[in-house]
Amino acid sequence: MEKELVVVIDFGGQYNQLVARRVRECNVYCEIYSYKVNLEKIKALKPKGIILTGGPASCYEEGAATCDKALFELGIPVLGLCYGAQLMNHVLGGEVKRAEVREYGKAELKVNTSSPLFQDVPEDSICWMSHFDYIAKTAPGFEIVATTKDCPVAADQCIEKNLYAIQFHPEVLHTQYGSKMLYNFVRNICGCRGDWRMDAFVEEQVKAIREKVGNGKVLCALSGGVDSSVAAVLLSKAIGNQLTCVFVDHGLLRKDEGDEVEAIFGPKGNYELNFIRVNAQQRFYVKLAGASEPETKRKIIGEEFIRVFEEEAKKIGAVDFLVQGTIYPDIVESGLGGESAVIKSHHNVGGLPDCVDFKEIIEPLRNLFKDEVRQVGLELGIPEKLVFRQPFPGPGLGVRIVGEVTEEKVRIVQEADAIYREEIAKAGLDREINQYFAALTNMRSVGVMGDERTYDYAVALRAVNTIDFMTAEASEIPWPVLHKVTSRIINEVGHVNRVLYDITSKPPGTIELE
Repeated sequence: MEKELVVVIDFGGQYNQLVARRVRECNVYCEIYSYKVNLEKIKALKPKGIILTGGPASCYEEGAATCDKALFELGIPVLGLCYGAQLMNHVLGGEVKRAEVREYGKAELKVNTSSPLFQDVPEDSICWMSHFDYIAKTAPGFEIVATTKDCPVAADQCIEKNLYAIQFHPEVLHTQYGSKMLYNFVRNICGCRGDWRMDAFVEEQVKAIREKVGNGKVLCALSGGVDSSVAAVLLSKAIGNQLTCVFVDHGLLRKDEGDEVEAIFGPKGNYELNFIRVNAQQRFYVKLAGASEPETKRKIIGEEFIRVFEEEAKKIGAVDFLVQGTIYPDIVESGLGGESAVIKSHHNVGGLPDCVDFKEIIEPLRNLFKDEVRQVGLELGIPEKLVFRQPFPGPGLGVRIVGEVTEEKVRIVQEADAIYREEIAKAGLDREINQYFAALTNMRSVGVMGDERTYDYAVALRAVNTIDFMTAEASEIPWPVLHKVTSRIINEVGHVNRVLYDITSKPPGTIELE
């Protein structure tokens, strides 16, 4: 699809996905690349703009992540954020030093509103700082256009060369007008039209899928989650009965979820799909026996998924393609995009085995963020109830059970989660909280039930509010609701004598508890 592109060059910052997401919100397509990528490749992409992310290092230290000075001489607008701002000034002849006091958190920002970056931005606002180095001397030709109390160069620019540097983080919500600043860069400075729209995406993908598949047969890995459901309906629209959807019930789903998925997509459902349900619960339990490390479990589940699909494909006969609902955060978090460390291997990305018995894997959503996937779902006419259902990890409860997975542990977390979800809905909080679930910790502790000593598991409850699932804050669930959930879980679920509530934000935690 011929589209305008802004390239995000990743230096290991924790907000790289968020930067890309904010650019997409401006209706401009964006991709993340490692700072190690060859400059010739960047040039070949013909980007309309380049954004340099934050990073954990000091740009003046030996061996620190850096970039070629020629990057700033391409004639392409460049915006440096945090580390990227320091690096830009450092490479171009400025000076970066260690600050006496680290600046972290909200800061009062004063900007020069004549700067193209700060068009229609108030002179005074709040920004989010996170740095221990500072720009002590700007590069030749740069002028300071923003300051804070403790940061003499909160932003500088060289308009002549279309180079801009921001020391704070405009991509996070704590920066009041950050989205506007990024909009000013990609739409005004870079001159992007804003032609990245989901209706156009659907049309282009349908055309591309038809061309790729031809007369071939396609097998879709359908989990019933938002991503795989949207992928399935998109493929169905493109190739009709050439598609067969295989739903693998691996025994790690939420309570009654297997039956619910079959009711929606099966023969009696709303879609004319070739639907096959494979009950493989015991097979997965056997494979997971003895595995306790999260990455190991993810890879076991990922490989077993593929093996099941291969077997089903042989029954169907001559299946050429496998379709998965992989999305962009899966790619980045699995360490396959940008420079950030592997956060977790998604079962359908980093968890795939090296040898896969299909001609090719089709991932029509791999360039989309979650909310873009939802938009595609609505474009395809999928009901809002399904489109806006809460995310559920592909490895399912396998990653919501800390430690080894057993059939008994699965039963415990299924029952606890069902109670939690029921009480959240009764309290009218199900539409206010973006994601909530129960997980089973690997901790056992002493308790007293019925005047007898117990030594049982602790269930952890998780609930977060987020806009893009890149960052998240713990939800403040009313105490009476938590008390009711706790009381029910302890009284109704065997082998649980303690309930905990996880109030960790993302970062430093992840949304899932594993």
